[in-house]
Amino acid sequence: MAIRSLLGAFRKRSFVTRVVSCSRSLSTLILAEHERGAVKASSLSAVEAAKCVGEDNSISLLLAGSGPSLQEAAAHAASCHPSISQVLLADSNKFAYPLAEAWAKLVHLVQQKGSYSHIIAGSGSFGKNILPRAAALLDVSPITDVTEISGSNLFVRPIYAGNALSTVRYTGSGPCMLTIRSTSFPLEGTAAPSVSNAAPIDKVDLSTLSEDDAIGKSKYISLSSQDTDRPDLGNARIVVTGGRALKSAENFKLIEKLAEKLGAAALMFYQVGQTGKIVAPELYMAFGVSGAIQHIAGMRDSKVIVAVNKDADAPIFQVADYGLVGDLFEIIPELLEKLPEKK
Repeated sequence: MAIRSLLGAFRKRSFVTRVVSCSRSLSTLILAEHERGAVKASSLSAVEAAKCVGEDNSISLLLAGSGPSLQEAAAHAASCHPSISQVLLADSNKFAYPLAEAWAKLVHLVQQKGSYSHIIAGSGSFGKNILPRAAALLDVSPITDVTEISGSNLFVRPIYAGNALSTVRYTGSGPCMLTIRSTSFPLEGTAAPSVSNAAPIDKVDLSTLSEDDAIGKSKYISLSSQDTDRPDLGNARIVVTGGRALKSAENFKLIEKLAEKLGAAALMFYQVGQTGKIVAPELYMAFGVSGAIQHIAGMRDSKVIVAVNKDADAPIFQVADYGLVGDLFEIIPELLEKLPEKK
């Protein structure tokens, strides 16, 4: 296929960038996100990424927040992954919401005490919000959207909307700070959580963190989320996407009905891409999506891509494993009719 051949040609060429050798012993701090008493999958992918840094890497996971859910998340973190050697707990109302100002000060404080060689976060909204600000406080240049780690100071990240890969060598003296694409570091099959082999949970001393450090130029207002039984986008095995051909919010209900029947996550096309979500499900279904390069950058790593579009020349067909030229308003109802009800 034309685009795949082009991408292959790009990837045969290596772009090497010097950011500024980690001679110190390896130790990594994971900035972890938690929800409803559990560590999010994207943060556990960061643990997988940390394993690639080196064999003797000591991995600590930092959790912050307040209340019972934080304690539950700490217990989960201590036993959910065998590579986690320590859980650091910052329990304070200052971290009730993951605002960048308070979190960046926390990372700065923990780094001063722990002197970690690496600090890693997922490249979702949580990591993108916090890590650059923390990097500024630590006076280092972060490396973002890492998709491959080849040792303690050599990393690969996409450039030009994913059409080429850049190899970055970190030569700074401070901590090497990374955001990683969780889709590039999937969780390996691990043993069931074991309380007997749980990592120790240590509280972070926040006595030197003043109230002023938690007050910034932003404030938490509210969280809007859909009340649905469909899986979270980060954990969805199937993702169904609708494009401009749907024309209205009313027509998008067709996508939602199909997603409900498949047990899939449903998205509009503009939510996935270079400036949106990066997804790599087992099955990605695109209805009425033209396949602009910015969109393809966010879903190209999907295991199987299925595209439906009236335009036989739509770019989406060049990256699709299966393509069907047709009217989505005819094809989706037929699929709904033939698919069995979700159990």
